[in-house]
Amino acid sequence: MVIFEKYSHKFHNMLIEFTVANFLSFRDKKTISFNATAIKEYTDTNLIHDGKHTLLKGGVIYGANSSGKSNLIKAMSTMRRLVLQTFERSSTSELEVTPFLLQVENEELPSFFEVLFLVKGIRYRYGFEVTNQDVRAEWLFEAKKNSEKALFIREGDGIEVMKGFTEGRNLEEKTRDNVLFLSVVDQFNGKVAKSIMAWFDNFVTISGLSHERYTGVTFSLLDNDDTNQLLQDFYNTTDLGFDKVKIYKKEFDISGLPKDLPESIMQEVSTKLQGKMMVNARTLHKKYDNQNKVIGSVEFDMDSQESSGTNKVFNISGPVFDVLKDGGVLVIDELDASLHPLLTLAVTRLFNSRELNPKDAQLIFATHDTNLLSYGNYRRDQIYFVEKDQYGASDLYSLVEYKEDGTLKAIRKDRSFEKDYIQGRYGAIPFIGNLTNIAKEWQEK
Repeated sequence: MVIFEKYSHKFHNMLIEFTVANFLSFRDKKTISFNATAIKEYTDTNLIHDGKHTLLKGGVIYGANSSGKSNLIKAMSTMRRLVLQTFERSSTSELEVTPFLLQVENEELPSFFEVLFLVKGIRYRYGFEVTNQDVRAEWLFEAKKNSEKALFIREGDGIEVMKGFTEGRNLEEKTRDNVLFLSVVDQFNGKVAKSIMAWFDNFVTISGLSHERYTGVTFSLLDNDDTNQLLQDFYNTTDLGFDKVKIYKKEFDISGLPKDLPESIMQEVSTKLQGKMMVNARTLHKKYDNQNKVIGSVEFDMDSQESSGTNKVFNISGPVFDVLKDGGVLVIDELDASLHPLLTLAVTRLFNSRELNPKDAQLIFATHDTNLLSYGNYRRDQIYFVEKDQYGASDLYSLVEYKEDGTLKAIRKDRSFEKDYIQGRYGAIPFIGNLTNIAKEWQEK
């Protein structure tokens, strides 16, 4: 059972670029861009046209284990967390940011985060540099037409608020060293700050490994008459083996807790959950007689009687359809974990559907599923690779940037991207040594 809470987004948004430096395995500045290049692949389905901007409906990230794929997504989630939560911290709270630790000079330098995005046709560039203890720099630029203008710039202890950003005036002294100025302006109801905070609220990052935490979003959509049938149709289309999902809600009852819990924990949990609404999901399966005629249905508990793959599809379907419904950016690490390749393909193709993605939501995800290179219908500028160099620093590059060996020619669109990748043509794969040597050395011991 999980706590039932309503979950909704208010604004849709579009991501143009994300840049990170000196964070975990990313030493130098690396940018993942969703500006569409001039290539002519899947122009009817994979592109977003917004005035003078032509953007991609997301991207797929490949790389060996420990290459830095997850660190790129952690960088996105860390930036989001700092924007939405720094104001709530005390003056002594640490920011929980880890720099690149494999080079001495980087240990004391701040981590760099910057994002370029659209809100209602206006382009913003917002970023900051932070250590574990404080904010070293912060900036916000706005471009209503072509040229950018600064709204505020923070360097060290100083914050310069420009004439066009009146909502930020007289708030400089109210900003602690470990708090972002943008979040302070939001707390004082700044209009631009609120719209940017809403953008970050819709910049959702989730894990495909610990997907259980997103079940509440799925329950919320199933409890909504406008979205219930949409999810039910998706479950049937993906052939998960059941006919329908039913949700049951009831107020928290202490008798539902395990009897062997220590008394202190029992009291703490009971206090926190008192008055909360608990929800459980059950799947309906057909029941047959001896002549294989349907005579009724049987309910299975989702958690205990359905497979891990079915549970994952159920859990992430909430965030997926929530962003499809309202627009936004959904970032998923390890999307393919516990999923059949066809299920992974089904989820990714939702975002290239005009009918199911009317708000031009973007999906960015990390995966090892190379089938998507053949069947995912991704453009070359949507396919990214992450690879570590000999010094442990992660590099990031797209397939459209990659050049044929020894030439300046780009990779042709008619190549077999999956075959080339497996053969190591584009890098970003693990180097597997001679495994027979391991067996030989073990046997000789």
